[in-house]
Amino acid sequence: MTQEGLERLDAWKRAREFALEIYRVVIPLMPAEEKYNLTAQLRRAAISVPANIAEGYGRYYYLSNVQFCYNARGSLEELISHLALAHDLGYVNDEIFAAIMSKANNLVKLINGYIAFLKREKAGEKETVLAKENRSIYEIGDLDAEEQGSDISGLSSLDSRF
Repeated sequence: MTQEGLERLDAWKRAREFALEIYRVVIPLMPAEEKYNLTAQLRRAAISVPANIAEGYGRYYYLSNVQFCYNARGSLEELISHLALAHDLGYVNDEIFAAIMSKANNLVKLINGYIAFLKREKAGEKETVLAKENRSIYEIGDLDAEEQGSDISGLSSLDSRF
């Protein structure tokens, strides 16, 4: 599997961008005493989201890919929980928290859309055959929000600073 294949997956690209934003915006706000606690949890959860999407993509089995997308979504929800705690503790101000949470919620919707796409593409109810390697049909530009099964229109607001 090459990065070029992953670059076609908007879910992976947006998850990677979101992880970078956590590293560049949120983690520098954390106090030194949280280095081995909340900061470490933020890092682990942030990198787990794109990593799980990539691992599922590389499996070539629909059901495995869907399961890893569920894992990615779970890691994202964990990250959202850590972000809420960082906000509650006063480490992240209201403005940054609101912007980050908006992006997180849009990413959840995008991952849900990717899961819905994968489920629609599988051959049968008890899928065990290899998935098609050509996944170029999964591009947000080709599917509207209704086809995705979620509202993905807010993704264009993802910060382009990185």
